[in-house]
Parts: sequence; C-alpha cells; structure tokens
Amino acid sequence: MFSLSRFLAVMVKEFVQMRRDRVTFAMMVGVPIMQLFLFGFAINSDPKHLPTLIEMADEGPITRAILMGMKASDYFDFVGTVTGQAEGDRALRDGTADFVVVIPPRFERDVVRGLNPQILLAADASDPAAAGGAVAAISGIVTQAMADTLTGPLKFAAARPPPFSVAVHKQFNAEGRTSTNIVPGLLGIILSMTMVLITSVAIVRESEKGTMETLIATPARPAEVMLGKILPYVLMGYIQTIVFLIAARLVFDVPFVGSPLAFFVGFNLFIVVNLALGFLVSTVARNQMQAMQVSFFLILPSILLSGFMFPFAGMPGWAQVLGSILPTTHFLRLTRKVMLKGATLTDIRPEMLAIGLIMLVIVTIALRRYRQTLD
Repeated sequence: MFSLSRFLAVMVKEFVQMRRDRVTFAMMVGVPIMQLFLFGFAINSDPKHLPTLIEMADEGPITRAILMGMKASDYFDFVGTVTGQAEGDRALRDGTADFVVVIPPRFERDVVRGLNPQILLAADASDPAAAGGAVAAISGIVTQAMADTLTGPLKFAAARPPPFSVAVHKQFNAEGRTSTNIVPGLLGIILSMTMVLITSVAIVRESEKGTMETLIATPARPAEVMLGKILPYVLMGYIQTIVFLIAARLVFDVPFVGSPLAFFVGFNLFIVVNLALGFLVSTVARNQMQAMQVSFFLILPSILLSGFMFPFAGMPGWAQVLGSILPTTHFLRLTRKVMLKGATLTDIRPEMLAIGLIMLVIVTIALRRYRQTLD
C-alpha cells in the first residue's frame, strides 16, 4: 500500500539534501536566470553601430548626404579615416573596423557628368551575421539619403536609380558561408568544454576515492601538483586540435591562410588557461556532479558572449565587457584572424596578452584556493 507518511518523509529528506548541496541548488537557480538575462538583453542577431572608417578622396554635397544617411541608419559608426587601401585592409584584418567606405577621386564631378561612379564598401565578412544586415541595407540607405537630402539644383541626383552605385567587397569570407565563421570558433568551444570539464572531474574524482589525501601528504607543492595534473591533458588538447584542423580543411573547406606559429602559440595559451580553470573548479566542487555543474555554468557564457553563436558587436556594452573577460572571446578572434585573415604572430599580440593576463589571474586564484584546502 502507498503510504503518505513515507512519501512525505522521503520528500522532506530530499529537500534537506538539496539545501545542503549548495552548489547544485545554486546551479538550479542561477543557470535559468543567467539564460533569461543573456538571451533577453545581450543577444542581438542584427548588430548596429559597427565601427566604420572612411577613405575620402573627394568631398561635396552628394558625398556628405551619403555619409549622413549611413550614419543615420545606426548600422555604421564612423570612427576615423584612412589614407589608402593598405591602411583600410589592415584595419579590417586586426578588427579595428568592420567596414571601410571608399569615396573615389572626382566622385562629385563624375556624378554630375552622368558617368555612374562607384562607392566601395569594404566589409569584414568573416562573421556574415555581423555584416549581413548592414550590407543588405546599404542600397536602401543610400537611395533614401539621396531622396531626403538632395534638392534644388542637385535634385537630379535623387533620381532612381541613383547616378552612382555602391560596390560591396566582402573580405575574408566572400561567399558569406556560415561554416567559414562557425568552424574556427568551434575549436575554442570544444577545447573549453573538454579541458575544463575533464580536469575538474579528474581532480575531484581523486578526492572522492581518497587518493587526494595521499597526494597532499607528499612533499609536492601546490604548483607541482597543479602542473602534474594539467600537463597530461595538454596532449589531449593537441589531439583534438589536429583532428579539428584536418576536418575543417577537408570536410568544410575552411581556409588556413595565416601563420602556423601564431596559431600554435595561441592555442597552447588557450589550452593552459582552460586547464587552469578546470583546476580552479576542482577546488570549489566537492564531488564529480558539482564539478560538471560548475563547469557548465562557466562554459555557458563562453558560448553566448564570446561571439561564437551571436555577433559580438551586437551585444550591449555591459555584455561586451563580460565577454571580454572570457578567454574564449579572445581565442575566437585569434583563430579567425589566423585562419581567415592571414594574421601573423605580431597581429595576434593583443589576443595573446589578454589570454595571458586571464591565465595569470586564474592560476593565482587556483593556487591560493588549493593552499586553503591543505589546511
């Protein structure tokens, strides 16, 4: 017979156990709240206010009307000027700008003479989702700007179609293939998930089995224990990366046009920082279930705020600040620069410095917490 008293006793016991397992309870409450706020406020698939540079070889009322129309659309934020194609290409490659607008010489004169000149819009298309909205809207933006601004003697220039055209030059992913953007970023997510999770679970498993006490009793110092536990998994990261690069090239036809040395240095830094993060998680979790829960809680923001699934430029300022403290964000930029944009070791210096600083902070905290567990 079903006993209501026994049922209530088991249910109360489960609530008591849930209250004592604070990490699990925090995950049950924290993960849904984090997902709600991130998807509700931080995720935007149509980014606006994208940094744009201008190469101004001619200036006049028609040019000013076009630029004002682009600025009024909220897609383009003009942040400076360049003096030539090389400077503009460099800005697109290092991420300083997402677009470069090139006004050719004698543009105003050619418009008046009916020669149908072209304005060039060079776009960083390595992330098709980030550039897609602005590129799709540029023709309508220019046409509307001409109709609203040009009157009087220049009213003829507002005719449809306009007496000039806008040529869009998509760089680094001319076909606009999603896989070209997603696959390089996927390496960062894979390494984050496996390195953090495997390291944290492996160390916590020793505590559960009672072998951690033996390890603590040895003369090994915290840094020695940390390195000894982390380095074997570096080899696993190497294997994952080699398999990934082969599949990316042969299966998805993703190019690799940058420096292999730059990629090698960058992904080694990223592997170490994730293994150190897994070591830190192991100092917080008491069992393997908690280690997996905390690891998932840390990995979820890396998927949503790093620019892997959603354009980084489309996030509000506070979300970009949070994303900037994640090592995955900088590694995604590093891999896309090297694989798609032909970056060298010098080009990825900002990303390496950011990952190195994050690694230093994580390692310091992990070592301090490990010393506390020895007491």
